[in-house]
Amino acid sequence: MKKEHEILFTPMRIGPVEIKNRYIFCAVGGTHVYRNDGSYDASGGAHLVRRAQGGPGLMVTGDTVVAPMGDGRWLHEKRDDFLPVSRTVAGVHRAGAKILLQLSAGSGRVMPDDPEYLAACGLDPGLILVAPSEGLPSYWNPEKSYRALSAEEVYEYIHSFIESAKLAREAGFDGVEIHAVHEGYLLDQFTVAATNRRTDEFGGTLERRWAFPVKVVEGIRKACGEGFLISVRFSVASKMKGFNSGAVPGEAYQEFGRSMEEAPGAVRLLEAAGMDLLDADNGSYDAWYWSHPPVYMPMGCNVPEVAYIKHFASVPVACAGRLNDPDLAAGCLRRGLFDFVGVARALLADPDYVNKIERGEPDRAKPCIACHNACLVRIFRGVDPSCAVNPQVFAEDRYTYGKAEKPLRIAVIGGGVSGLEYARLAAGRGHHVTVFEKEGTLGGSFRAAAALSFKEADRALIAWYGRHAREAGADIRLNMEIRGWDPRLREYDAVVVASGGRPKALPVPGADLPHVFTAAGYLLSGRAAADAAAGRRVVIVGGGLSGCEIAYELAKAGGCPSVLEAKPQLMDDPGLSPANRILLLDLLRYHGAVTHTSACVLEITEAAVRATLADGGPCRLFPADSVVLAAGYEAENPLEGPAPSGMPPVHVIGDARQVGSVMTATQDAYDLALVV
Repeated sequence: MKKEHEILFTPMRIGPVEIKNRYIFCAVGGTHVYRNDGSYDASGGAHLVRRAQGGPGLMVTGDTVVAPMGDGRWLHEKRDDFLPVSRTVAGVHRAGAKILLQLSAGSGRVMPDDPEYLAACGLDPGLILVAPSEGLPSYWNPEKSYRALSAEEVYEYIHSFIESAKLAREAGFDGVEIHAVHEGYLLDQFTVAATNRRTDEFGGTLERRWAFPVKVVEGIRKACGEGFLISVRFSVASKMKGFNSGAVPGEAYQEFGRSMEEAPGAVRLLEAAGMDLLDADNGSYDAWYWSHPPVYMPMGCNVPEVAYIKHFASVPVACAGRLNDPDLAAGCLRRGLFDFVGVARALLADPDYVNKIERGEPDRAKPCIACHNACLVRIFRGVDPSCAVNPQVFAEDRYTYGKAEKPLRIAVIGGGVSGLEYARLAAGRGHHVTVFEKEGTLGGSFRAAAALSFKEADRALIAWYGRHAREAGADIRLNMEIRGWDPRLREYDAVVVASGGRPKALPVPGADLPHVFTAAGYLLSGRAAADAAAGRRVVIVGGGLSGCEIAYELAKAGGCPSVLEAKPQLMDDPGLSPANRILLLDLLRYHGAVTHTSACVLEITEAAVRATLADGGPCRLFPADSVVLAAGYEAENPLEGPAPSGMPPVHVIGDARQVGSVMTATQDAYDLALVV
């Protein structure tokens, strides 16, 4: 390995247990080993074992709620259903890692009150929609609130935590992690003054607000002994300005949730109770993007607060949050800012991420692009998580690729994400794959997204695809366009169309003026950087993800962007992660970008955009030195019309089939590679 990374692979003890390296695979929502109906989740177990084989020293399962879930039984009452999880524990241990079962009290005010979601998860609203205090606004619908738990019910939770930990010890787990004095879940809501208005033994002073988690840790330590690890997932600061209001990096604000000043006292209480590991980051659902940092958050976004709390902790401290840069992670360890590096999404994108760093090949790891489109969005649909760049997540058994019985000659039209992903997989199976890319560089329409300054991971992903497709044996030919039924296609046994999409036209007068650009043209031409540097006025027509990202790029660099969106809200896409959407909206506000919804663009002139707004007032002129049309894409298939005789079978994938995202592009490629 690289010398500067050696510290990442030095063993360290947590309590009496030695961990082989400094990497922890943090809990990812939905990466469970136990379903709400009481059954062992074999796919979740296989997922965790595969990640353990990838190198981290310590694994943490997804949260397992101790409260009655669906069938009315507490977790500790499901012993016979639970104990098959020992198969997962044994698999993790064979891989050389230790494993903690993450135990949770549930979600409290951040549980979605959505009948379809609750039904998909097998949840009983009467049992699960609870809170520490009456009248707390639901995160998802502030007009609603959930009932408060009684003190007797709190003690039932404490009892189940303790008995469930004993059950975990029986199943072979090395310990448990208590979730969540973190991210604004139910247990966290008890500890924060703004969400705990109780006047009994579980509310009021710091000690009484923390009595719930402290009694849990004390009880587990007494019941399970000193050799059984107890980790606590902990948000140092809530980063809340109020309910449903978060603070972005660099913003001055008054903490509404847990402050950094209060955090040290909480750590002292937890250590006295018997905690072995402080697994720390920041955030709450009201500032969700700290706990689940999107691409717009800086690398190592939680390091300052975790480094602060390290001064007050006598137990090892782990830090999580965009630490998938081994240079950054190793540097933090050398400076003593924390002791363990928490990663999760990096091991979803590439299960061998840690092994590749240890082998001195970090650049060979498939990059996580911090989009949340498959890991986080799917959880809130009540289905297993996946990964936008790696559909094998939770489908390890489905996506297995052996050598093809009969190698085929396959032409792939398009060197974007879908085409390159398919070429890599198909060539790896032994097919003879030729990729025809019309441009002089790879990436397709993804190149434009990757041109934004904060999309380093996107650029790394394009490079990764090119390298690995070539290494698998694909013949990549640049500056070669296949348009129509080219006679060369007859040389192949199959054709895969992965040509992507084309920008949608905007049918308004002036759309063809020289200062009007498509989103891709604007970013790839360098005009965006020039406009930002000169402080020019830019009007972006279209407030979807692409338009808002361009506005953010301009605003943070000192430009003057305005966004005109026809729909009633910006980024109105159900496939977009709320953490990503909310952060981008907050960043646009913070950096002063002007946005208008329900806007109807009537005309583009040489100096302005003329539009009407939802207020019904007269037409308004928006001065513009540049105009960016970000109205989205539509599918484009260069093989139009009936196929001439002698042409091979054609398969259409990615945006050429239906405009989607990186997730749908890779999914199409993986699915096709199973059969062709």
